[in-house]
Amino acid sequence: MNSFKITGGKKLKGDFTPQGAKNEALQILCAVLLTKEDVTINNVPNIIDVNKLIDLIESLGVTVTRKGNGKFIFKAENVDIDYMNSPEYFKKAGGLRGSIMLVGPLLGRFGKGYIPKPGGDKIGRRRVDTHFIGFEKLGATFHYDSETSVYRAEGKNLKGTYMLLDEASVTGTANIVMTAVLAEGTTTIYNAACEPYLQQLCRMLNSMGAKITGVGSNLLTIEGVKVLHGCNHTVLPDMIEIGSIIGLAAMTASEITIKNVGFEHLGLIPEIFKRMGIILIKQGDDIIVPAQKNYEIESFIDGSIMTISDAPWPGFTPDLLSIILVVATQAKGSVLIHQKMFESRLFFVDKLIDMGAQIILCDPHRATVIGLNRQNSLRGISMTSPDIRAGVSLLIAALSAEGTSIIHNIEQIDRGYQNIDKRLNALGAEIVRFQA
Repeated sequence: MNSFKITGGKKLKGDFTPQGAKNEALQILCAVLLTKEDVTINNVPNIIDVNKLIDLIESLGVTVTRKGNGKFIFKAENVDIDYMNSPEYFKKAGGLRGSIMLVGPLLGRFGKGYIPKPGGDKIGRRRVDTHFIGFEKLGATFHYDSETSVYRAEGKNLKGTYMLLDEASVTGTANIVMTAVLAEGTTTIYNAACEPYLQQLCRMLNSMGAKITGVGSNLLTIEGVKVLHGCNHTVLPDMIEIGSIIGLAAMTASEITIKNVGFEHLGLIPEIFKRMGIILIKQGDDIIVPAQKNYEIESFIDGSIMTISDAPWPGFTPDLLSIILVVATQAKGSVLIHQKMFESRLFFVDKLIDMGAQIILCDPHRATVIGLNRQNSLRGISMTSPDIRAGVSLLIAALSAEGTSIIHNIEQIDRGYQNIDKRLNALGAEIVRFQA
C-alpha cells in the first residue's frame, strides 16, 4: 500500500493544467465498442480507473494504439464476446465501477452484455436498476445470478420505445443511450441525465453517425441507425479536479492559475465557491484564484445559514461536496453540507475533526461546519483515504495544516487524479510518496 507524507503550511503558486475528465473518459471508452472503425480519443487522463478500463476493453479484443500525451486509437473490429464468460473478465470488471457501461454498447452491437457486480468507491449503495430496466424496455431480457453476482442482458432485435427513468442516473442514461443508438426505431428518454459528460458522449455518438437530439436537456430522442463509424474526440478538462484546485488555493491562501478550464462546462461550480467567499477571476478560459488571507461564507437573503447540497445537473455535483466541506473549515461563518445522493460520503469528517476542525455530523447525509476563520490551523495527523473525493479533500486539509500528515491508501486518490503529488509539488507543495 502506498502512502503520502505531507508537510503542511506551504504557500503554493503557479499554473495548473487540469487533466481530462475521468467521468467522461469512462463513458467515451466504452462507446468505442459500438463501431469496428478507428476511434481516436484525445486528452485521456492517466489514472488507475481509466487505465483499468482500457486494459479491460483491450482484453475484449479491442486493438489499442497508444500515441502518448493522452492520445489513443481504438479499433473494436474483432471483439471476443466469449471473453465475457471468463473468470479473468469477471475479476477485472468487478474491480471497476465504470465497467457497468460496457453492457450497453455490447448489448446494442452484439446482442449481449454481461457484468459482475461493479466495484469502486465505498460511498454507499449505488444501484444499477435504472440501467437494466432501460435495457428491458428496449426489448432485452435481464437475468441476475445471485450466486456469482453477475448481471446479464441479452436481446438481438432491440426496438426503440418511450421510457421515463426512475432517476436521472448519469451512467444509466449513458448505458441506455449507447444501446438505443443501434436499436430499430425511435427511443425517447425522459428524466435523462444531462451532465457535460453525457453531453460529450452524445456529441461523440452523433459524430459517429448516431441521430440524437435534445442533447443538454433531460429529454433525449434517439433515432436508431444500423451502423456507426469512427471519429476523433477530445475529452473535456476535469471539472472535479478544477474544483479541487480552487479549494486547495483557498485553504492554503495561495495564488494559483488554473489553465484552460472549459468554463462554459463548469455550471454552478464557480458560483458555489463564490458563495464560500472565494474570489475567482476569469481570464479567457483560465481561472485565477488569488491568495486570500480570509474568506467569508455568505448567508441566505433572510440571514439563515447557507446550505450547500448536491443535485442532478445543472445542480451542484456531489463529487465536490467533500471539497466544499473542507474549504468551510477555515472560512468565516458556518454552512450546512447536505449530501443527498450517497449515504456514506461524509463519514471522512472524523479525520477532519481529529485535525481540529469544528464539524457536527448530523446524520449520514448532513454535516454542519463551523468555520475557524484561520484563527486555529488544522494539525497534521495520520489517516486513511476511504474514497477518491474524500482522499483529495484530506490531502487539501493536510497541505493547509501545521506539521506533517500521513495519508494511507492513496491508491484511492490515484484512481481519479493523475500524478497529483508531482503536479502539486511543482506548485511548491511538499508531498512524498512512499511504500507503507
